[in-house]
Amino acid sequence: MTFFIYILECVDATLYVGSTNDLEKRVHAHNHLKSGAHYTKIRRPVVLKYSEKVRTYAKARSREAELKRLSRGEKLKLIKK
Repeated sequence: MTFFIYILECVDATLYVGSTNDLEKRVHAHNHLKSGAHYTKIRRPVVLKYSEKVRTYAKARSREAELKRLSRGEKLKLIKK
């Protein structure tokens, strides 16, 4: 199975980092459903700015944690690559 780590940009220009096994469905949830994260529900619409694929859930969670520890500037550099 493939997992994705992603960065969303919210309407207030803040960044949100998450992981999922279905990127399209998850971005849709962030923008339209009650099951989207509370953080993004109050900052809609959100735009997918970055994603990467990994093969395991453990790697996805580990990489998500790494990205969350980055500063805003470091996240923006990653997005612009």
